[in-house]
Amino acid sequence: MILPKIRDPRFITIRRGGSLTDERHHLLAVWAARCAEHVLALFESERPGDGRPRKAVELAHAWSRGEVTVDEAKRGAYHANAAARDLKGAAKFAALAAGQAAAVAHVAAHELGAAAYAIRAVMAAGGEAGRIARGKAELEWQRSRLPPDLKDLVLEDEKNRSDICWNVFDL
Repeated sequence: MILPKIRDPRFITIRRGGSLTDERHHLLAVWAARCAEHVLALFESERPGDGRPRKAVELAHAWSRGEVTVDEAKRGAYHANAAARDLKGAAKFAALAAGQAAAVAHVAAHELGAAAYAIRAVMAAGGEAGRIARGKAELEWQRSRLPPDLKDLVLEDEKNRSDICWNVFDL
């Protein structure tokens, strides 16, 4: 479970009573898609013929540009999650990151799920030696890609939800 019991209104769109603008919602989706895309090769090396997670990432980008509906992005999330079901380790986490990225169109707070699963993917790749260092490097890479307009929001979200995101933001 990567979503909080009580939703932060900063991640709820204005239309639904929160304070999240469409522009910031789209930026969150793009950032989440980039996080997932960064580790997608970990899935594709295990399942080279399965394009569902890559399609989910593409749908997240397309939704942020207004090219697909929320429902289309949600279907992509569902299919990426299905691709992860019978896998373990890095490949599984990479597919789940893609699913979370596509789900941002529906619920903006999935942005942190994409980031957390991407960190878990790199930590699971390559065995126990260097696991924490790989996680820290991925976390730094993600943070360096945060749009300036979102940096404070996402960093605070990491702090608030690290405990339900396997503490990967505390590395």
